[in-house]
Amino acid sequence: MRILHLGKYYAPERGGIESYTQALCEWTAAAGHAVAALVHQRPGVWRTTRDAVNGIDVRRVACIAAPVYTPVSPTYPLELSRALREFVPDLLHVHLPNPSCFALLASARARGIPWVVHWHSDIPPDAPDWRLRTGYRLYKPFEQALLKRADAVVATSDAYLNASVALAPWRTKARVIALGASDIALPSPRQDLWLDGDGVRWLAVGRLSHYKGLDVLLRALADVPDARLAIIGEGECANALRATATDCAVANRVHFAGAVDDATLLAAYAAADAFVLPSLNRGEAFGLVLLEAMRARLPIVASAIPGSGIGEVVVDGETGLLVPPGDANALACALARLRDADQRARMGARGRERFEACFTLERSAQRWLGLYEDVLR
Repeated sequence: MRILHLGKYYAPERGGIESYTQALCEWTAAAGHAVAALVHQRPGVWRTTRDAVNGIDVRRVACIAAPVYTPVSPTYPLELSRALREFVPDLLHVHLPNPSCFALLASARARGIPWVVHWHSDIPPDAPDWRLRTGYRLYKPFEQALLKRADAVVATSDAYLNASVALAPWRTKARVIALGASDIALPSPRQDLWLDGDGVRWLAVGRLSHYKGLDVLLRALADVPDARLAIIGEGECANALRATATDCAVANRVHFAGAVDDATLLAAYAAADAFVLPSLNRGEAFGLVLLEAMRARLPIVASAIPGSGIGEVVVDGETGLLVPPGDANALACALARLRDADQRARMGARGRERFEACFTLERSAQRWLGLYEDVLR
């Protein structure tokens, strides 16, 4: 098969969607199929490039800006046409949300081949940011037209599919394929990613955005004086979070590590005692970082977000603890419960077993391959 992925970004850009897309592309190519990706440059890069990333043909379209996480690329339709003509795909794997993909609706060549829509997350019509709310009113008709044309729609969890208003009209052609992660051996631990001191080493990984709930985590940390925290990631809330850490008198126990390379990230998982994901809403559709933590045998504290896949990944009381989103007191109690090293070891071992049984890249990619074959038949 010849499979063309259409997404926002691709490695070395960081993020759960980007990491999974890269892993899936490389697995599919290793299985003997031809794979290419049409994505955007980092915002502000005004040139289109084409390069090979671990054997994958990656075409990056010029991107002039990315207001409210939305890449703006006037030349995307032209580059889409070129990619369809030169790569000649049998099937399109369309990653949403991504307004650039609406160019498919105007392409006669694209309409002649099957599309599979990979639904990573909704755009909430009641989002706190008025720009998202306003933009979605314009976005929705095109989103629904694309879903109508798709041969299959894939969500990452049953919970997310069942809660999604946007996907409700298309349940008959919807499937669920959970994300997966490669089983990678961990390097030597990097304990220097935590500030000096005693206590449990907690790790948080993700974009420093409001919906990640890191401000709630910092407030919770104030009530757990023997906990230390390393936060890996960057984003628009970085300065505000540093100020919150100071206000909560936890700055001496929190290290904002910023963006790190893959080797450092793996070394952080190897050194951590436990992992925390305090996200606030369904913007956290699945949480690929949860799989990375389970792979590393880390117990997890995460938010029990209704309609999110988090509750299908973390088994409350077995592989971790689930708490109400936005509740700093409940979060602090969960952090305190995992002071017990034996409990952390038990939960971490069960998490590793669950990762091997349910969330390996092999398992996830095999299901995608089966879907591709079904659609082409």
